[in-house]
Amino acid sequence: MINEIADGLALAPGYLDQSQQIAALEDIRKVVAAAPLYQPVMPRSGRPFSVKMSNCGPLGWISDKAGYRYQTAHPDTGQPWPDMPGSIARIWDDLSGYDAPAECCLINFYASGAKMGLHRDENEEDFSAPVVSVSLGDEALFRFGGSERKSPTKSVRLASGDVLIMAGASRLNYHGVDKIYPGTSSLLRGGGRLNLTLRRVTRQV
Repeated sequence: MINEIADGLALAPGYLDQSQQIAALEDIRKVVAAAPLYQPVMPRSGRPFSVKMSNCGPLGWISDKAGYRYQTAHPDTGQPWPDMPGSIARIWDDLSGYDAPAECCLINFYASGAKMGLHRDENEEDFSAPVVSVSLGDEALFRFGGSERKSPTKSVRLASGDVLIMAGASRLNYHGVDKIYPGTSSLLRGGGRLNLTLRRVTRQV
């Protein structure tokens, strides 16, 4: 079941059952073995993010002192990003409503104290394609607002297996993660949360 929680913002609670979560996690572990998690930094200031990142698919999103961008290779290893696992690509195919495949799966790992400030996903060429976000592991408090940073916000708690779809009016709205709830899932050894953000980057020709 998919519930619209704001204009264009929908939540599919428990979309992945336990066995599907385990399968997706195993696939992501293989990705991270080839493309290790790294510590991104903010543009200009060089201040480190509190999350660690990796990517899979043809393109990967990165942040460093030079800015935000997509590129075809891991910033530390210089190797191409691993292919996107079928278990992940199928989530996009099932829920995006978009007739072209996702090109990027951004992998964010949140330890217990990590968070993500309000931001917009706006480095893509085609905003008609949604953003599809998959939660694995400990629960998180997701905050979402409007098209301006100062817009009023609301929050929803996301559990392992939940999938968010940001489309239409919500596609360019500000959103972030305020808190991780340690011990709310046993999926990840040692705890923490993985967020998989699926995006279409380039415009269809």
